[in-house]
Formats: sequence, structure tokens, C-alpha cells
Amino acid sequence: MEFTNTIWSLLPPLIAIILALITKEVYSSLFIGIFAGGLLYAGFNLTAAMEHIFVNGMIGQLSDSWNVGILIFLVILGSMVMLMNRAGGSAAFGKWAVTHVKTKAGAQVATIVLGMLIFIDDYFNCLTVGSVMRPVTDKHGISREKLAYLIDATAAPVCIIAPISSWAAAVTGFVDGANGLSLFIRAIPYNFYALLTLVMMFSITYMKFDYGSMNLAELNHRAELKERKKKDAASLTGAEDQPHPPISERGKVIHLVLPIAALIICNVIGMIYTGGFFQGESFVDAFSNSDASVGLVYGSVVALVITIVFFLATRVLSFSECMNAIPEGFKSMVPAIIVLTFAWTLKAMTDSLGAKEYVAGLVSNIADNHALMSLLPAIVFLVGIFLAFATGTSWGTFGILIPIVVNVFGGDINNELMIISISACMAGAVCGDHCSPISDTTIMASAGADCDHISHVTTQLPYAFTVAGVSLVSYIISGFVRNWAVCLLIGIVLMVGSLACIKKLHREPQ
Repeated sequence: MEFTNTIWSLLPPLIAIILALITKEVYSSLFIGIFAGGLLYAGFNLTAAMEHIFVNGMIGQLSDSWNVGILIFLVILGSMVMLMNRAGGSAAFGKWAVTHVKTKAGAQVATIVLGMLIFIDDYFNCLTVGSVMRPVTDKHGISREKLAYLIDATAAPVCIIAPISSWAAAVTGFVDGANGLSLFIRAIPYNFYALLTLVMMFSITYMKFDYGSMNLAELNHRAELKERKKKDAASLTGAEDQPHPPISERGKVIHLVLPIAALIICNVIGMIYTGGFFQGESFVDAFSNSDASVGLVYGSVVALVITIVFFLATRVLSFSECMNAIPEGFKSMVPAIIVLTFAWTLKAMTDSLGAKEYVAGLVSNIADNHALMSLLPAIVFLVGIFLAFATGTSWGTFGILIPIVVNVFGGDINNELMIISISACMAGAVCGDHCSPISDTTIMASAGADCDHISHVTTQLPYAFTVAGVSLVSYIISGFVRNWAVCLLIGIVLMVGSLACIKKLHREPQ
């Protein structure tokens, strides 16, 4: 029986996702999905399946230069976070934030705004926002699940509406025979999922409520805080609960702010360097041509050196303490590295089975039906969600769907329906990526918030589904109305109205 280029090609990721959501255990779930993919590819020949899994899959993914660059970036970020913690910068920032960010809503808004400002790259966004805002959200009793959602919702959804980002560069690269950046900019107002996700975050923050599994996570976190306070009150010191070396008492806010500033500046310079900025390319073109993986490695290495030199110069840490913090930071990122490796391997299994080609064929058949043309944006949005959710990659989804949409309309850049459909592809890809437990961005958000990965996935799913539902209605309307201002206004009204109704149906946590 032939399994490639058929519906069977989607079985391995579905197995992994369903098992992860049921068992709440991500490592074994991913590996079972990988093993199923290997068996299908090899026609249930065990020897060939194992060779495909480990040689073509895991080893192949770990020898890919892009993936290696991301892992190096992840390790360096973990080391920098550990250095900032040991130097007392995170603790000092937390104390400063208590006096300046005085409410729980304020802490959430600060997280959202910071996430919106760091729009260059989603990986960079997840880890940087997490390391900066964890002390603030911890002080205000915000659960790690809520922090992970705010990080994740300001990563890919913000990058996909930022013309100067690694995501814009990826999208424009999939549009042949047209000005990709121009199409990207024209599609931004129709990217309902990304825009309504921002509306969603600000709405639940100012309405001061949560629902679904996120509500339960917040309540459990409050109960844990109360129990912790009782234990702290019962003991003279909490030192026995501290597994790490003592934090420097000389740490100040600058010992967190300067490393983060260096990280942002150095990563921007690293990315435009790989895009040829210093060889005469314009800033925008340099970003469009940049290699985010290499650029982030360059920038983070320089930022790490600056951080160590700064800590030594201000004598908050000795050289040996700095060196000891680096492997500790590496260890803190091991869970994320394992999940990423398994997720990449599962993607390799899915690719080898021809899942992309199978879905591309389905979409082409739908697009050939002229009676469904007005519904094409909504259909493309749903297909994008499913494909990105099953494969864990939004960029791969762009690569499949955008060329199909462009070909359907003959590359007519003046066709408004084509712009809407391209935007629906991007929105669906980001939505599926946002929901998928095997998405690298979702994994990074869990790492940035220091949150259990499956807890992050299950708590953000109700929120993502709510936005996806409103976005689907907006795309159905836009296929007929074809006016972004009208459709976006309807979407915002529906989004806020839906949340108001949900709030009435759910008791607000006290």
C-alpha cells in the first residue's frame, strides 16, 4: 500500500499532537509520531524505518545549518539569562517593576507592548520578552502559562504584520514575478488573525478575566502562591530552597537592561550584516535578504561577550562565576532543545511522506472551482491552519499555499481577492503554528516563560480558537465585501463582543 502523497502522510503529526494533548507528556508523544512516520515511509520495514528516522531524520535535521544556528542561539540566550539572574539584574528589575508597574493588568500590558516592539524575529522575541518580563509577572502573581501565551501571541502574530522582519523576508521570497514586499504590505490590513490576536490580548487584560484552561491555571497559580507564603512564613529563611549559587547583592537594574539592549542592537546588526547591509544594500533589502539563523548567532555571541565584560567591570560577578553560569544556562535550555529536535525530526518524517504535496493538490482542486472563488480566502485560511498545525511550520505553509494562490489569479497584483487570499494564507499559517505543540515558535514561548510546554499549549488553545473563529467569519465577509476597513471593523466588534459574552458565562477569578 502506498502511503506517500496521500492522507496517510498527515497521520504521524496527528498522532503526536493527540497523544501530547491527552497524556500531557511531549517527549514520548513526539517520538511515537516520529516512529509512525518512519514505519509508513519504509512500508513497515523496521530496519529501513530506523535508518530513515535517525539518519535522514534526526541526524539530518541536527546537521542542517539553519537548525544548528537556532540551537546555538538558544544556548547563548540561556547562558545570558543565567548570567543576568546570577548578577542580580533580574531580581533588581523585579523590585523596580513593583514600584513602577503597580497592577497585574499593567504587567500584562508591559509584556504585550515589549513583545510588539521586538518584531524582528519570533525566536528572538520569545526568549528576550520572557527573560525580561518573568520577574515582573512573577511579582504580580501572573501564571507562567499566561506569560507564555502573551509571549507566543506577540511573536509570530506580530512578526507577520511587520514589514521589517525575518517573516516578511520569508513571505516575499515565495512570491515569484511580483514585488513580494509590496504584496506583503498590502496584505497586512487583511491579516485578521494577527490583528485580532492583539485585540484579544488587550481586551482580556482590561476586562480582567480569563476563561477555559487558562482560568484554571491562574487559579492554581494563586493557590500555589498562598501555599508558598505560608511555608516562607513558617521558616526563618528560604535559603534551603535555593538550588543555585547565591545571587549577587550588588546587582542593579542596569545589569539586566544593558545586556538586553546589547542583545537587541547586536542581533539587528547581525541580521542586516548577513543581508549585505555593509556591502551597500539598503536597510529594508538587507532585512529581506538576511539569514536570521546566522545573524542571531553573530549578534548573541557579541552580546554575551559584552555582558561578561560589563559584569566583570562592575564586579557583580567574578570571571569564574561567569564561566560557571554559562553551562548552567545551557542546562536550562536542554528541555527546549530536545523538544525542538524531536519536532524537526517529525517534520522531516511528514515531508518525506509528501504531506505538503498532498495538501497542495487539494487546494489546487478547490481553487479551480470558480463557484467557490468568493469563499477562497476562508478556505485557504482553514487549510493553512490545518497544515501548519499538523506540520508545526508556518514558513512551510507559506511555501505551499502562496504560490498556488498567486497562480490561481495569474499574478494579477491588482486583484483584491488575491491580496485577501494571500493574507488568509499567512493568517492561517500563523494560527496553526500558534496552536501546534510541535511548532518551534510555541516551544520557544514555553522556554522563554519557563513554562511546562503542554500546559502552555492547552491553556492557549481556547484563546487561539476564539480568535480563529472570528477571523474565519471576517474572511468569509471579506470574500464578498473586499474592503479591509469594513471587514476589520466587523472583526474587532465581533472579537470584543464575543469576549464580553464569554465573560458573562464564566465567573471571573477572585
